[in-house]
Amino acid sequence: MTDISSLKATLRLPIIASPLFIISTPELVIAQCKAGVVGTFPALNARPAHVLEDWLKRITNELAEHDIRHPDRPSAPFGVNQIVHKSNERLHHDLEVCTKHQVPVVITSLGARPEVNEAVHSYGGLVLHDVINQTFARKAVEKGADGLILVASGAGGHAGTLSPFAFVNETRQWFDGPIALSGSIASGQAVLAAEAMGADLAYIGSAFIATEEANAPAAYKHAVTEANASDIVYSDLFTGVHGNYLRKSILDSGLDPDNLPAGDISTMNFGSGGNMKKKAWKDIWGAGQGVGAITAVEPVARFVDRLENEYLSARSKIAA
Repeated sequence: MTDISSLKATLRLPIIASPLFIISTPELVIAQCKAGVVGTFPALNARPAHVLEDWLKRITNELAEHDIRHPDRPSAPFGVNQIVHKSNERLHHDLEVCTKHQVPVVITSLGARPEVNEAVHSYGGLVLHDVINQTFARKAVEKGADGLILVASGAGGHAGTLSPFAFVNETRQWFDGPIALSGSIASGQAVLAAEAMGADLAYIGSAFIATEEANAPAAYKHAVTEANASDIVYSDLFTGVHGNYLRKSILDSGLDPDNLPAGDISTMNFGSGGNMKKKAWKDIWGAGQGVGAITAVEPVARFVDRLENEYLSARSKIAA
């Protein structure tokens, strides 16, 4: 499935649901695929390592059963995110399992490795690599990635600082392959805007946190529905890499979101309290600037229905 046209032809909307650490599990992925968008999860969410094969079997079997029962609206393909940095001791194992099960879409992060791309290409899979600037984008393509996920300003979790307009435009000047755009996309209008800018697909993460199938605490889901763009804080404190987080979770952890120090929280001392053992994703909740479009926790199917209605309405207005 190295042809982006073949992938898009299977989708109800041109959307990839991004792999969310901890949050994306088979329940969420299956619901996303049944709703007609690409559902994905990080391989490292399946713990311990042997659980990954169980997850892939379950996802594959349930989607196949869905397709038999609903030939008129078959499920979308699914994908797995692989951290390809040398620090990931599970990469070899996880890649072997994904190759065995011929995962349709593999999203690579934190480095670009030709051998990973070659393994996915051996069975016809599609490799998309996420990047935050042109240097990383060019390296990914040079090393064999089929497409790019442009993580622009405002995206949830680890995000870049480039405007999506500039990022897509500059990438399209030299790359005509598949592009997915990430950054504050939480409505059907924004999906259409991503296509209008030159992207093939919209990459949506934060909006899926506030769905019933997401493996997130109720308080996290509620916080997403209550937040707006001004409630997102960009900091490198929690992982050593800049990312976007919900202001409320930072406040609830006893920190001042307007006066966060730079660096890695694990190496810092916070006065008489000693080291503050707060973890990104578990205690400090990631989210992007598009949260203002999310006002309720709802099933994935209902959320995708709304996205489709917004998308079609926006497209018809432009056509008129």
